[in-house]
Amino acid sequence: MTRVIVDASLQVKLPQLDSSFEFCDESGRTLGYYVPAPDQLRELYDWAKAQFTDEEVERARREPGELTTAEVLARLKDQ
Repeated sequence: MTRVIVDASLQVKLPQLDSSFEFCDESGRTLGYYVPAPDQLRELYDWAKAQFTDEEVERARREPGELTTAEVLARLKDQ
């Protein structure tokens, strides 16, 4: 992971650094997200968990066709 040092002038321009936020360019295109570490990660995990119902998770677990990491990377390379 790349480390970026935020100087005082940028900190003034940013919202509170103790909460998550989205970085966008002038057109509104998302450039990335800021998530404070480590205790604020719980919020991110809770959000991710809420994206799928228990039934969807269980259905995905039952699906055949598991792939290794190497197989996934090979498929992505071929696209």
